[in-house]
Amino acid sequence: MKKDKIIFWISTTVLALMMLFSAYNYLANDQIKGAFVHLGFPSYFRIELAVAKILGAIVLLVPFASQTVKSIAYIGFGITFISAFIAHLSSGDRFSYAAMPLIFLAVLIVSYLHQTKKTAAIPA
Repeated sequence: MKKDKIIFWISTTVLALMMLFSAYNYLANDQIKGAFVHLGFPSYFRIELAVAKILGAIVLLVPFASQTVKSIAYIGFGITFISAFIAHLSSGDRFSYAAMPLIFLAVLIVSYLHQTKKTAAIPA
């Protein structure tokens, strides 16, 4: 039980920090703005995605958020990572670069699996 909580908090914190860092870069880094153009996305999508990542990271970290809202955040991040992988491959990026979202997806899955173990252990 304690091991599951530790794994949950480490993976969730790493995930949230990665999302907050990428959201900041989406808003402040000109190279990232260029990357969105390279991938064929409009500029407003970059801003929407940054806001969604910030909100999702907060939802995963606050203990009082409902499980339904947390599930929506997990699903949203999962769709984002899979879509990023496909977008990078479709735009001709190297596989090693395109695979980065899959690494984030693995961290997301670890967080989700341990979150469900953690919540299943809470008595009703």
